Amino acid sequence: MTAVITAVNTGLSDGFVWRWVEAFIVAWPIAFTIIFLSSKHVQRLAQWLCSRD
Repeated sequence: MTAVITAVNTGLSDGFVWRWVEAFIVAWPIAFTIIFLSSKHVQRLAQWLCSRD
């Protein structure tokens, strides 16, 4: 996802790979923390939504 957003925002010009790596380094720990903290709630919500009659 970071590669797509970086490409949309800055294009595929010289230095794209380095800009993408920097975005990935910043985004990955944030995404992991959010997923780690919210996974139980999201699983419960999904189970509730899928089991409704």
